[in-house]
Amino acid sequence: MDIRFDGKVALVSGAAQGIGRAIAISFAESGARVHLVDRDPRIAEVGAELGFPAHVVDLSLKDPSTALVQEIAKKEGRLDILALAAGGLAGLAGLPLENITEENWDRIMGANVKSALWLSQAAAPIMADAGWGRIVIVSSGAGLRPSLTGLHGYTASKHAVIGLTKQLSVGLAGRGVTVNTVAPGFLLTSPDAQRQWDGWGEERQSQVLSRIHTKRLGKAEDIANAMVFLASEQASWITGQVFSVDGGH
Repeated sequence: MDIRFDGKVALVSGAAQGIGRAIAISFAESGARVHLVDRDPRIAEVGAELGFPAHVVDLSLKDPSTALVQEIAKKEGRLDILALAAGGLAGLAGLPLENITEENWDRIMGANVKSALWLSQAAAPIMADAGWGRIVIVSSGAGLRPSLTGLHGYTASKHAVIGLTKQLSVGLAGRGVTVNTVAPGFLLTSPDAQRQWDGWGEERQSQVLSRIHTKRLGKAEDIANAMVFLASEQASWITGQVFSVDGGH
């Protein structure tokens, strides 16, 4: 299966590291013109290294997110693909129930849910008018079951991402735009995840691996490959779906 995006424009969020960075590279290798966005100022260095336009934006805020989409569409004359990997644990792994505050709850909801909502809201009419578009959002196995992170806000936010994906697909499928989500298993692609893994110790690490059919943790490239497929023409009859990439958890 030869997947190509020649002539198409993709916006990849959360691209400063890990999964987002791998997604951006995969789309570019398949011929897309890729724009990167992250709230982390290091995205400028990543953009310079990879040769991609890079934007520093807090995607939990509606107005800057909308302005970014409009800027890219105006400059490029189109916007075909949203590959949304912004979010994560927001530095809150292992936060117990009694320590949840409005501030840290809103922080993780903003990172994981609002970021996907605002970019999708802004890009959807552009894609619909063109009669073709792909929105692929990174959710998590934590959107399907309780999370290994033990983090209530993270689990709730990833369930919300899956619900958002399904609802977006209803209104857009008839206009040539598909919306799907990739639900990764446990990956060591962020400092938060690495700290959590190291803190478990060998016994719990072995228990986690024993529940994965492939007996290994995932890699960022595993998720990128799934994102590229779901954005392809070959996946044009797939929408509103949760695509688990977890080694058979």
